Amino acid sequence: MLRVTTALALWCLVPIVLFTATAAEPAAELGLVTGSEKGTYYQFGLNLQALVKQAGIDLSVYPSKGSIENIYAVYQRPATQMGIVQSDVLAFVTRVQSDPVLKRIAKKTKMVFPLYNEEVHLLGRREITDFDDLADRRVAIGREGSGTYLTARLLLKVSEVVPKETVNIDTDEALAALKAGRVDAMFYVAGYPVKLFTESVAESDGLALIPITNKSITEFYPHAEIPAGTYAGQPNAVPTVAVKAVLISFDFRKRDCEMVGLFAETVAGNLPWLIKNGHPKWKSVDLAAPLKGWEQYDCVSQRLGKTGHAPTAAKPSGVNPVVDAIKEMLDK
Repeated sequence: MLRVTTALALWCLVPIVLFTATAAEPAAELGLVTGSEKGTYYQFGLNLQALVKQAGIDLSVYPSKGSIENIYAVYQRPATQMGIVQSDVLAFVTRVQSDPVLKRIAKKTKMVFPLYNEEVHLLGRREITDFDDLADRRVAIGREGSGTYLTARLLLKVSEVVPKETVNIDTDEALAALKAGRVDAMFYVAGYPVKLFTESVAESDGLALIPITNKSITEFYPHAEIPAGTYAGQPNAVPTVAVKAVLISFDFRKRDCEMVGLFAETVAGNLPWLIKNGHPKWKSVDLAAPLKGWEQYDCVSQRLGKTGHAPTAAKPSGVNPVVDAIKEMLDK
């Protein structure tokens, strides 16, 4: 009777497809490296942890300093088979970076799923009303190696806007420095709503999101918008640009291959549960969205194809035009 009662309780928690698809699978242990504990990557990790636990998968979620660290972690850190990175960071490593170790890593770095667009948050003093106003200002651009750092550097490069000083500190430090007047603006690349801003920014701080409409930037990155009321003291929608968050793995074989495939099957079969119970950004996730230039991990595509849970998507083809533009820019 106890066994029946437990099974019934679990059935009520998640869609039945999760259990019919995975009932015969052995327990699995996986690791996922994400980002700051107040960022969207980490919140996504916790949502995934809650979902797959009910399918017998023990997912450990680790915070990190950003996308570059995550690529290394998936490659070499024990029991860390997956990570979340920004698509332009992954593209940069794959197509541009000359470091031989990174090139070896990138060659076998694979996409599990595309996730969502990450908006570029540019928060600053209210007298700064446009991206171009960052000229001759002190700007926090993220800790070196983070996705925010790389994207911020690229945005400044393509726009030819030259701040008085760029400060390499993480987002928590940057917000404290901004409030204290030690910097004039800060970048943070993350899907809205960002927990750091919802919990730690008040209207009385005298800060505001700065629109990003620079023509050179919007030719490189897709347009996006942070809706009105997302943060305190934000009465209007704010135009900006976005990058794609990508769930990645490495070209693991044997047991790791099977476990990542099982994980992907669980997620693909239960996206409605994540939309209902997880971070608001799950509502914009399209697991079948094409991401040019990137190959899905065969351990994922084969598993999804066998179970019938594979999203219908165009095969990646061609080269990401953003990557080409970045390469051309950096080769000059």
